[in-house]
Amino acid sequence: MPKGYWIVQVDIDDLEKYKAYMAANAEPFKHYGATFLVRGGRFENPEGNSRARHVVLEFPDYQSALDCWHSPEYQYAITLRQPVSTLDMVIIEGYQP
Repeated sequence: MPKGYWIVQVDIDDLEKYKAYMAANAEPFKHYGATFLVRGGRFENPEGNSRARHVVLEFPDYQSALDCWHSPEYQYAITLRQPVSTLDMVIIEGYQP
């Protein structure tokens, strides 16, 4: 079964307030088996548009990635994130040859 991924690009307007979102998302990420593959770090943007920060989360499967997003715990975390950041995100099924 292919893994599921969140691919996120985010601009953070207030890092101190954003930390509340980071604390709130820890429990749903743990519950749904998320692992950070990318969390910030150096990058180049040779083509197209980008935001300041990039995150890639891996989930055991696509359904877990969707369930985490829709969980009440993560929906609460979103309310902490939205006022202090702007993001683009996809939830995608991994490639399985």
